[in-house]
Amino acid sequence: MARFSVRRARWSGDARVPVEGLTEELSAALPPRFEAAGVALAAGGPSILEACWVAGRDLADLGVPLDESIEELRSTTRLVRDRDPTYDEVRALSVAWGEATLAYLHGVSCSDPLTGLSSLAHLRERVADLYRGGRGDDRRHALVVTQAGAPAGLDPLASSRRLTLLGRAARTVFDGPEPIGRVGPARVVVVAARDAALAPRVSLLRRMVEPHAERVWIERLPRTDDSAAHLLDELARGTGRSL
Repeated sequence: MARFSVRRARWSGDARVPVEGLTEELSAALPPRFEAAGVALAAGGPSILEACWVAGRDLADLGVPLDESIEELRSTTRLVRDRDPTYDEVRALSVAWGEATLAYLHGVSCSDPLTGLSSLAHLRERVADLYRGGRGDDRRHALVVTQAGAPAGLDPLASSRRLTLLGRAARTVFDGPEPIGRVGPARVVVVAARDAALAPRVSLLRRMVEPHAERVWIERLPRTDDSAAHLLDELARGTGRSL
């Protein structure tokens, strides 16, 4: 993990935060990697926990110490809501930071240690393989994404058990060599062939995971390897575009 010094953003003023988003000045003042957390705080709702999870993972990947990461979260909650972070917010960030650091320290590059699913890094590598050999735009494969239902809390073991169940269902439907991995705190992704069997398989998977998943959809792979890696990162951060 790379080491770097985070430059703390400073902001002063009395601009009020609308419920639907952030003022431009306040958005510019947020610490790096906390833009999504700031938006979630402004809007309210449980999405702040997932935003904290993503920020903790990203900061660990960048080599930012845990105490500094928590301090950046504190700066964010004070800027947006004029309060210290809650226990659940700190816990979400810390759990994700710890998981990412553990994976790094143990050299985990192929599988997620809690679920046994392929890691994001491994999925990136397998997708990159599809673009090698000068083929360019890969139209023979797609990503099948399963979004877990919103949890009551962010218990890491409960979340991992839920993703393990979704992964097993995906492996039952896609029982060949397709890579199946965990992407972010609540998504399972299959790198699947775009053939006549894809739509029926996705329909079957949707029925199998209905009690545990919010939705299942297909993501078209973009034209380049770099764009595909960016798409996986977007999915890990809770965004993405469905077909």
